[in-house]
Amino acid sequence: MSQITVTINGKSFRMACDDGEEDRLMGLAARFDGWISELKGAFGEIGDQRLTVMAGIMATDQLSELERRVKQLEGELEDARQRQVAALDNMSQNEEELSRAVTTAAARIESLADSLTRSLRTSETS
Repeated sequence: MSQITVTINGKSFRMACDDGEEDRLMGLAARFDGWISELKGAFGEIGDQRLTVMAGIMATDQLSELERRVKQLEGELEDARQRQVAALDNMSQNEEELSRAVTTAAARIESLADSLTRSLRTSETS
């Protein structure tokens, strides 16, 4: 377990994290501090607690929007998968129809070849 110090709104906070997670936690803290600074710039000194709550709401809003977008993309992905399955089924049906048509054509060619062979034999004997 590692310990790091992050700075948010000019105040230092010691935090514990898993080994190897130090940079990630510091990056998250810096991002949160950026939101605090952004709000401070927009609203001035309105109190640490209000700034923290507002930044938390901003983070929750972004999370909510990303969750909505992920859900939408999952729906689009599922639709694409269903279209792909339908297209593959359609291709399979087309292949079956083509196979039947080729088989029918081959049978017809064989029949014509047999007829032609019989005609040639008949004309040779006459």
